[in-house]
Amino acid sequence: MTGAIALQDANNFYVSCERAFDPSLRGVPAIVLSNNDGCAIARSAEAKALGIRMGDPIHLIRDKVKAHGIAVRSSNYALYGDMQRRILAAIEPFARDVEIYSIDENFLDLAGFEDRDLVAHCQALRERVEQWTTIPTCVGIGPTKTLAKLGNAAAKKNPIFGGIADMRDADIARWVMDRFPVGDVWGVGRATAGKLAALGIHTAGQLRDLQLRQARGLGTVVLERLVAELNGVPAQAVEVIEPQRKGMAVTRSFGTPVTKLEVLMGAIAQYAMRAGEKLRQHGLVAGRLTVFFHTNRHRPDRPQYSASRTLALHPMSADGFVLIAAARRGVEAAWRHGFAFTKAGIMLEHLERAELRQRTLFECADGIERRERLMGALDALNHRYGKFSVVPGVQGFRRSWTTRADMKSPAWTTQIEEVPCVMARR
Repeated sequence: MTGAIALQDANNFYVSCERAFDPSLRGVPAIVLSNNDGCAIARSAEAKALGIRMGDPIHLIRDKVKAHGIAVRSSNYALYGDMQRRILAAIEPFARDVEIYSIDENFLDLAGFEDRDLVAHCQALRERVEQWTTIPTCVGIGPTKTLAKLGNAAAKKNPIFGGIADMRDADIARWVMDRFPVGDVWGVGRATAGKLAALGIHTAGQLRDLQLRQARGLGTVVLERLVAELNGVPAQAVEVIEPQRKGMAVTRSFGTPVTKLEVLMGAIAQYAMRAGEKLRQHGLVAGRLTVFFHTNRHRPDRPQYSASRTLALHPMSADGFVLIAAARRGVEAAWRHGFAFTKAGIMLEHLERAELRQRTLFECADGIERRERLMGALDALNHRYGKFSVVPGVQGFRRSWTTRADMKSPAWTTQIEEVPCVMARR
């Protein structure tokens, strides 16, 4: 790929989404918790300044939360997903192609815009996103993805850049890389960082100056490509087409511990149905299913048990009922009485495009087609009337195990009954 690449990243994304619809959160320390209200996974700048770290368990920081009046919210993924969609709509005119890297990060191919001042171009992008969503962003620009990501990190941490760091400028690139810890470079894992430190390589600038042959010997072709990218040589273009997934999982912690087999099976059934829905959304089928469940590993004073079972799926399938049946066999084989289980999940592997899956000798085409229509009807009903409007009986309706979200904000943009209303009075 030639030309420039930008990485656009939303600042403190989950907290910024909450602030977009709740003005009381603006200017005050705020955090968003993980599933089951467990740990801090998003922090406002004010919360970071108070020493709240990523991953801090909420039960260990309650005193700090109370003392400093920190606002706490449960995760609201429906809201965050919809705000991501709005950001993508805002940035689309500013790039030839967009690659979604994560829910709050996007790589932009700026080829075709080289005749413009790209810093001003990206500043206009930031203003458009903030105008449409209120969410603040930072942008890194570079000839490679790695340099764009470094520039983005520099723009977020240092106000001298005004929200945009252009790593095409040799002086800026040198200044940033000479101060950037090598362990924080995109693609450098802990083990590789240790090897580099043993060679006296502690910054991105020192890694940039490593010989390519030495980089390959130290960390295989992955590190060699990374060094090349730090030197401005692109290893790959922006990926417009998402690569086929090799696996997927649906896992959750329980709101309350589960001690009964049928209650556990209700949760597993929901996860299996959700996994099947995700397969169908991507046009995939799975050839192998793993079901697992375990007790609270952080409570060594209580009886511990962890179990998993892997089962082959013949024929390969995305049928939720087929996944439930396979999961039940695994759960019943691994179940032990006398334990309080706190987490379970479904993992799917050996994924293949549905139209390319291997056929079996005795499968009935008509029967498969009927089941596909049934799954399509379930998906349509749940999409129209809300999640879990139609569920298999084994899933149950009380669902005492449902993930806790005691401080969840409304679905401001995706549920008509929760859309905020504004009234004008004379």
